[in-house]
Amino acid sequence: MSEPSEPSEPTPPSRPGAPDVAAPLRVRLDLAYDGTDFSGWAAQPSLRTVQGELSRALATVLRSPEPVRVTVAGRTDAGVHARGQVAHVDLDATAWATLPGRSDRQPGEALVSRLGGVLAHDVVVRRATLAPPGFDARFSAVERRYVYRLADASALRDPLRRHDTVWWRRPLDVGAMDEASRALVGLRDFAAFCRQREGATTIRTLLDFSWTRLPDGVLEATVRADAFCHSMVRSLVGAVVPVGEGRRDRSWPWSLQQQAERGPGLHVMPAHGLSLEEVVYPDDADLAARALMTRARRDPAEGRRPEEAQRAGT
Repeated sequence: MSEPSEPSEPTPPSRPGAPDVAAPLRVRLDLAYDGTDFSGWAAQPSLRTVQGELSRALATVLRSPEPVRVTVAGRTDAGVHARGQVAHVDLDATAWATLPGRSDRQPGEALVSRLGGVLAHDVVVRRATLAPPGFDARFSAVERRYVYRLADASALRDPLRRHDTVWWRRPLDVGAMDEASRALVGLRDFAAFCRQREGATTIRTLLDFSWTRLPDGVLEATVRADAFCHSMVRSLVGAVVPVGEGRRDRSWPWSLQQQAERGPGLHVMPAHGLSLEEVVYPDDADLAARALMTRARRDPAEGRRPEEAQRAGT
């Protein structure tokens, strides 16, 4: 990553307990975004992406001549939303210390405020804090939690939520979908539900896949795993919707998974019904060990350097 240039304003005196301004700092960012108008997380030439917008906004606030490199917990696809996304950036300590300017705010508060004045309203950085030693937004994570929303024929369809809820014309049996989903939980090869990438592992630990019908009739799936391969969540949902319609037996998603390859008839559900709700990390003392373990597990199978490793997509 290119380090930000020093701001023109004078460096304020060090505050009690402030870090050595000569040392680089890792900052954790907690953010949320409406994915409707984004072409996913990852920066792409000529396309509007969350990473691209955030990198440019950080460069503006930090007065960096180049976009600031941002590492994220999970790269969401085009149209997918997030309420609990986590990222980190490595910043020059002097730039961090001078963020408050002449105010009495903490640097993290000042960064959040300044980003709020630069970013568009469909992406919000909620917190910026110094990360504990060993923290890596991607590799230190132990769990990601997604939610998928479906409004079937019996649900109350709210036009104000049309950007995060998929409208489904047929009635769905939530009990059948829940039973079929729970059968997939565990440490398994989810190749049948992932878009194949050469040399990439599709083995994941699915911690929870369950359905409930909310008071307004909307069906909501909770999907938790240590990580997800590309299109996995939307493919899992697409495998159980035919069960809810009565077109497939409750054991059909399980039989797909046993094939360990992407089979015919599997529908990838629309992106806008999906939202990343939470990323879970271990205790601070275990962050570095978790990152090392994750890298060691993924890198040999993927045959890539850590920075090129398989994305934890949806």
